[in-house]
Amino acid sequence: MLRWAVIFLIIAIVAAVFGFGGIAAGAVSIARILFFIFVVLFLISLIAGLLRK
Repeated sequence: MLRWAVIFLIIAIVAAVFGFGGIAAGAVSIARILFFIFVVLFLISLIAGLLRK
């Protein structure tokens, strides 16, 4: 999932360089959402791993 967030971030940077503001804003919002989902899932798996010990 982190891979997809990085891909959308790269798409946003390329779109911003070429002047496509709407596409860049959309890609940034998708990358931000995917990144936060990744962080939440990582924290849940980390806590679940600590509780199993």
